[in-house]
Amino acid sequence: MEANQNTGAQMPGMAQIVERNITALLERRKAEESKNTKEQKLADGITGFAGSMLFVYIHLTLFGLWVIWNLGWIGLKPFDPSFVVLAMFASVEAIFLSTFVLISQNRANAQADRRADLDLQVSLLAEHEITRIVSLVTAIAKKMDIDDAHHPELNELAQDIKPENVMDVMDKHKEQADNTKSSK
Repeated sequence: MEANQNTGAQMPGMAQIVERNITALLERRKAEESKNTKEQKLADGITGFAGSMLFVYIHLTLFGLWVIWNLGWIGLKPFDPSFVVLAMFASVEAIFLSTFVLISQNRANAQADRRADLDLQVSLLAEHEITRIVSLVTAIAKKMDIDDAHHPELNELAQDIKPENVMDVMDKHKEQADNTKSSK
């Protein structure tokens, strides 16, 4: 087994480049997280806690005690018999929690957009490289007089695809699908 300087021993059956890429992506993610502002870290922390079962258990306990107390079931004088104060607390908490969730989601969406852009760039580069390889292999096959070198699909595969044309066609198909749905 070949040793990897970042992660210890290389996993069997995994190409070294894959492991290098994983390590690079994890390091990049750590670096990006370290750049988060205190406000972003706070919003993520609150959102993380609010999305936990501990948060649910605490609320079940607090709200349950509040209701039981104010129904008079435990013999203590009710302090919120109409539950107006409870409703106000719950409403204010919901306002703040939804704001924290939106802050975290906006940042997550920005990260997802950057990753999608990276995926697109890598895909476009791979498509361009494959197109060049198809052209080269086709030229070699023609020079060697291989029958399949004259396959009509090869000329099409050997052409670069412009992403803006693909997006235009996708938009056209979406419009047609939307028109079909709206006409039903």
